[in-house]
Amino acid sequence: MELMKKPSSKNIFVFSLVLIGVVFGFLLAFFFFPYWKPNMNITAQAEENRTAVLPADALSVAEGLQNAFRAVSEKVLPSVVEINTVSITKQQTPRFNGIPWDFFFGPDSGNDDSSEEREYRSQGLGSGIIVRQDKEAYYVLTNNHVIDGATEIFVVMSNGKEYPAVLVGKDDRKDIAMISFKTTDSWPIAVLGDSDAVKVGDWAIAVGNPLGYMSSVTMGIVSAVGRSGGPANNINDFIQTDASINQGNSGGALVNIRGEVIGINTWIATKNGAGGSMGLGFAIPINNAKRSIDEFISKGAISYGWLGVSLINADRDLVKALGVPEGQRGAFASQVFLDSPADKGGIRAGDFITAVNGKEVKDMNHLTLMVGDLKPGDKAEFVLFRDGVSQKFTITIDERTNDVAADNKKLWPGVFVLPLTAELRNALKLDKNARGLYVAQVYTQTPASVVGLQRNDRIIAVNDKQVNDLPGFYKALREDTGKELWFSFIRGEATLESPKFKR
Repeated sequence: MELMKKPSSKNIFVFSLVLIGVVFGFLLAFFFFPYWKPNMNITAQAEENRTAVLPADALSVAEGLQNAFRAVSEKVLPSVVEINTVSITKQQTPRFNGIPWDFFFGPDSGNDDSSEEREYRSQGLGSGIIVRQDKEAYYVLTNNHVIDGATEIFVVMSNGKEYPAVLVGKDDRKDIAMISFKTTDSWPIAVLGDSDAVKVGDWAIAVGNPLGYMSSVTMGIVSAVGRSGGPANNINDFIQTDASINQGNSGGALVNIRGEVIGINTWIATKNGAGGSMGLGFAIPINNAKRSIDEFISKGAISYGWLGVSLINADRDLVKALGVPEGQRGAFASQVFLDSPADKGGIRAGDFITAVNGKEVKDMNHLTLMVGDLKPGDKAEFVLFRDGVSQKFTITIDERTNDVAADNKKLWPGVFVLPLTAELRNALKLDKNARGLYVAQVYTQTPASVVGLQRNDRIIAVNDKQVNDLPGFYKALREDTGKELWFSFIRGEATLESPKFKR
């Protein structure tokens, strides 16, 4: 049995320090315990909050919305495809056989066979929407700029399957195109909604392949409707959305909360051409493309109605000068093509068109779109203001062709004039008593151009009828439309008279 050792003085000292520390700790706890209690309560409250859940009704609403987005995604994704294109261009390049002398100065033989033709392949990416099926053929709607110039086209489905596709038809005015692919596989057809029913603030869900990230879904709202702009010569009234859209989304679907396609994602507005999403995305309203689907399949092209007028958006001063009621929207027919539907039906230069078939005209682009959607042979009722009075005309629409729409020789009168306001007089440094209507533009090959009118002239008479304002100018034109035309005008300090133009 081992006997216990007697503790040394050093061990006793250490033991004493430990004991004093323990006693001191208990004293601190006793005196400061009331101040620790709130911290314990905060910790308990945090734990309670961590385990808390939303109220049942709020959670139900949130889950319902989440389920709606899930349902939309599941419904739409299989009918939105990725479009991959290959464009092949050929270019002459110098032939280099490795000899520096030949490279810099050419071969001594002097023949012209010093270059060769090479092929360059460039790839493109976009999206498309399956809108029609005919047996094994599936038809995909997309943007014209997605497939324009493509030599090879492929569609890739949401599950990764790839099919070769062919071009059915394309149209650069609406920036839409159709391609098709064949397969015995079954794929859903997108449900097309009614873009005319879209309102600002509606949910907007963009589906496509941004930057190659296949089958992406982004969500936002409809920020605006009836927007103009975008690709050159485009006549769409775009839906604006803040749903994230990037390169590769072009041709994809913009859908509503029901999963119905309301638009075709087409372009984005970026600062200084940066190219990234800034919450300014634009989609072609699906109603603008519905009729085109049948035309692409049956004819491979879109036909447009033609009225035969040249339009501008009139500013407030011009509208007021024409006697149009304040706040009235519409489009100003500054020129009329001779022998066109408008000319034959009674529309004249200077008319302010406000409605077509009972539907209000918003602006120049809107009227162009409305007329373009009319079929050749359709009879349409146009409401317009002339000399401050509302009038109606029934016009039989023709088919628009590039040749007839570009024939300036029939554009009557071929000149656009402005009244001499105080601001314009100051800008031109004219006396306050200066008279006439300022010639702002003369269109080439038109009657006004043929008789010699020039920009900066001031017209004082039309066919010997003195004109002092816009209503008087256009009234004089109406009385002699289709007969003959000449002008009296001031150029510099001289008063001149043009030769007569006879139709």
